[in-house]
Amino acid sequence: MKPTLYIVIPCYNEEEVLPITAPEFLKELQHLQNEGLVSNKSRIMFVNDGSNDSTWDIIKRLSHENPSFVGISQSRNRGHQSSLLAGLNEATDKCDITISIDCDGQDDITVMEDMVKKYLEGNEVVYGVRNNRDTDSAFKRTTAQGFYKFLNFMGAEVVYNHADYRLISARVLKEFADFKEVNLFLRGLVPFVGFSSTSVYYARRERQAGKSHYPLRKMLALAFDGITSLSIKPLRMISFLGIIISLISFIGVIWAVIMHLTGGTVAGWASTVSVVCFMGGIQLISLGVIGEYIGKIYMEVKHRPRFIISERTDNSDSEG
Repeated sequence: MKPTLYIVIPCYNEEEVLPITAPEFLKELQHLQNEGLVSNKSRIMFVNDGSNDSTWDIIKRLSHENPSFVGISQSRNRGHQSSLLAGLNEATDKCDITISIDCDGQDDITVMEDMVKKYLEGNEVVYGVRNNRDTDSAFKRTTAQGFYKFLNFMGAEVVYNHADYRLISARVLKEFADFKEVNLFLRGLVPFVGFSSTSVYYARRERQAGKSHYPLRKMLALAFDGITSLSIKPLRMISFLGIIISLISFIGVIWAVIMHLTGGTVAGWASTVSVVCFMGGIQLISLGVIGEYIGKIYMEVKHRPRFIISERTDNSDSEG
């Protein structure tokens, strides 16, 4: 029996690129159907993340022109991860597998065929992994690679050079129902859930139109969210740092006492102020990290919804 595939595509202010990439997604879906890899009930689902341009109007027009396109819209901008989860959640009961991908055309859509074949071989999760970043600037390439290395070093398990281009079976998606957390980092949660997985590799391309919505600032914020959502290693590092500084301070006290007893002169004002400033900085950084964890606890205990779908295209209501 052919599996039903939903291609889930988060969109935020993509009016420039969507008319270019939507036909490409449709062409690939039709190719998969013609090859007998997926059923004719398969769909392309766009998730509008509260865009303030004409993105939602384009999605509605596409769905009106072709039933293969469906769309849902969030009530406001909630971020890429929440939008992606909204689409995956919407598709869970309507399909056998999903493939999530950004709509900017940078990820090679032709490897979807390899993903589906890997699923048919028995894999529940198939990661799309970039095998090179030749189209990125030196700065972008260095920061992106450092992003993955830093996440793994800090205890957040992620697949190196993998973003959110992946195939997930409905069986795995149903397990996400038990994860109620508001602070989402799907790149780390998918490996955490487990199940049999593999990877396919592709070359990263340049964005076809529009501007990237992930500058360095957002990348750093995503990294910090990933670390604090999946690991307590920063808290342990603070404890370890406190022990080291305490030992150094204890040695300093002993040295000062010995110098006093032997009639020596203890270093004066400049060294004292330097130590005080250093310790103050360490304390503020430590409090900031602890405060970030407390803030996440505060948001989690409220149990607020992770996304709110305000509108659906007509054909998305009728499918499944």
